[in-house]
Amino acid sequence: MNENKTTSVITPKKILITGLHSYIGKSFQYWCLRYLGRYTFGSIDLRDDSWKEKSFSEYDAILYVAGIAHVSADPKMEALYYKVNRDLAIETANKAKNEGVKQFIFMSSIIVYGDSSDINKKKIINENTVPHPTNFYGNSKLQAEQGIFALQGDSFNVVALRPPMIYGNGSKGNYNRLVQMAQKLPVFPNVENERSMLHIDNLCEFISLMIENEEHGVFYPQNTEYVKTSEMVRLIAEAYGKRVRLTKLANPLLSLLAKRVSMVNKAFGNLVYEKSMSIYKENYCVRSLEESVLLTELVDAIGEVAATKEVTKKKVTKKKKVISTKEVPM
Repeated sequence: MNENKTTSVITPKKILITGLHSYIGKSFQYWCLRYLGRYTFGSIDLRDDSWKEKSFSEYDAILYVAGIAHVSADPKMEALYYKVNRDLAIETANKAKNEGVKQFIFMSSIIVYGDSSDINKKKIINENTVPHPTNFYGNSKLQAEQGIFALQGDSFNVVALRPPMIYGNGSKGNYNRLVQMAQKLPVFPNVENERSMLHIDNLCEFISLMIENEEHGVFYPQNTEYVKTSEMVRLIAEAYGKRVRLTKLANPLLSLLAKRVSMVNKAFGNLVYEKSMSIYKENYCVRSLEESVLLTELVDAIGEVAATKEVTKKKVTKKKKVISTKEVPM
């Protein structure tokens, strides 16, 4: 054996995260602990102008996750949305390029394609679908993309991620509403709908691949499986040891309510990426839908290590059941 064999030393990439309290930013840093020595992190708060005095020159990539995340229809909020989600993002990207940062990853959203469809109507986004935001949140994201991509060059790679609804332990928004319903309701409407969703671990793995492969362009990460709202509620209930009965009896009423109550379409409408759009050369879907829901709901109750063990145990049990049902040749 060659005792003098040399080993290459990996120089960690330096990542600057904008947004000190960003759910995605904090989750990504935590996820990368498994890749010991591959990344180092810095973070800045963009709420005042002090960030402009900080040098970006030491960083290889910037993950831009600052911004106003919730959707508001209040006209008084419009100017703030464009200031924070568009102007601030473009200004940060300009500074990054001028100071030698090699990559800028901008967190956009599926919302640039507008709202979900009405109940019982399909809405499938494919590579030919033209973005058509229906509110100033989506429009501010799209205009930010356009301004940042104008900076793309040989020494400055721009990535825009347009994920669907992101969920996971600590997330906010519509997923938590589903959790509340799964915990409280014994019966839930069984509507045949499809949604693209993305677990936070799958997103974090995708971001790491963007950095490792020095990518540029627009990307559409999503879970391997589409989500049916009633199935998601059932899985959440099971994580708490409950059983929710699914019924189609209320579906005609929901169809009528959808014409007047926008929340019905938000809950039971359709909005998916064509699956081919989300295929990447390396696997990033490290969590299936079922295990991601179980892990999300168990972490707070029993801790991450115990939750991960429980998910693994259920996967092994399910695999054994599959094997035992197969016909054994004599």
